Amino acid sequence: METHFTIPGKPQGKARPRVRRDGHAYTPEQTTQYEELVRWCWRRSGAVKLNGAIRAAILARYPVPKRDSRKTQDAKISGEIPCLIKPDCDNIAKIVLDALNGLAYDDDSQVTELEVHKFYGDIGDVFVHLEEIKEGNDGGA
Repeated sequence: METHFTIPGKPQGKARPRVRRDGHAYTPEQTTQYEELVRWCWRRSGAVKLNGAIRAAILARYPVPKRDSRKTQDAKISGEIPCLIKPDCDNIAKIVLDALNGLAYDDDSQVTELEVHKFYGDIGDVFVHLEEIKEGNDGGA
């Protein structure tokens, strides 16, 4: 079984928890809001909960800055200039996978294969593809 969905807007990464002066830790509001957007997009896709080991592919597309020259914009979109802006790939994966805990799967520890790509495009969004990994029980030698 597999599912996929798109999260509109510029990709975001999981921010570190903040600690107040009284020692209480909390999740920044921007992270909480983005995780809710991820969950809303997953629900809207009509996806069903996955079981067992899961392969995840996350494609983060960043809008090309308008201030760049047309030549630079074209080079970024073609992949000639790599997307080196923040957030890091691991933080993008973290916010998406954490948001889907208990929804798309019981726990993100089920994700045993993960592929994350950052690239430039005309718009910003994140495409998420999840699929169950079938056990290789073909009875061969």
